[in-house]
Amino acid sequence: MIITISNRALYTPMYFFLYNLAFLDICYSSVVVPKMLTDLMSQKKMIPFYACIMQLHFFHFLGSTEVGLFTFMSYDRYVAISHPLRYSTIMSYKVCFGFASCSWIIGFFHALVHSVMTSRLTFCGPNIVRHFFCDVKPVLNLASTDVSLNFKLLAGITGTLAITSLMLTVLSYIFISKCLSKIKTSQGRKRALSTCSGHFTVVTLQYGTSIFTYVRPSTNDSLDRDRAAAIMFSVITPALNPIIYTLRNSDIKNAFKKLLKRYH
Repeated sequence: MIITISNRALYTPMYFFLYNLAFLDICYSSVVVPKMLTDLMSQKKMIPFYACIMQLHFFHFLGSTEVGLFTFMSYDRYVAISHPLRYSTIMSYKVCFGFASCSWIIGFFHALVHSVMTSRLTFCGPNIVRHFFCDVKPVLNLASTDVSLNFKLLAGITGTLAITSLMLTVLSYIFISKCLSKIKTSQGRKRALSTCSGHFTVVTLQYGTSIFTYVRPSTNDSLDRDRAAAIMFSVITPALNPIIYTLRNSDIKNAFKKLLKRYH
């Protein structure tokens, strides 16, 4: 984020989205990791009900915002490869800001549905959440009232959001592959492919684990597998995102070197 702000050459749509993604990753992990580390070092692992609902809300708010951002980033990569001369015109600041705002708004209301519907349930015990954070499925399993509507909403809304975003991302990559096939030189194809390889890697990790977790029906065995998958998309993927985009990006490397020389 500091590198992006400090170098005017990086004031482009791609780095605007990467800045948003970096900020999302910080917040996304902060919802889960500090509490998880505290619980690992303490014998009493407790969380108040209101804090549990807040954690549930912000986890899904930031997670679904990131999914939406990935979709718009795939379109950004398509425009950059298929219309390089008109790229800055098509992906203007207003368009990029609109895409990012749309991701945040969709993510907020998606999470609001789950947090409100979950908070209205009755919980009489047991009160042990079989997870390292308050996710929707483990909390719903503790309710003493009918939660069939909640599970339908989870599969319907979250599943639709994840699958729709995935399909739009795949569609963008289909068009990208068509554009790559028209590039005659291998060097040109390699340069074009390098601009979206990092995004493709991150999307595969994020969508694979998210769909695996939230589209399947909830059982005791599935909750155990969900914990393992949750480690991937709540801890590992946010940590890998900046590394993947930095190590495979010559612009970021050059900007980082200039930043070091300036302060040296």
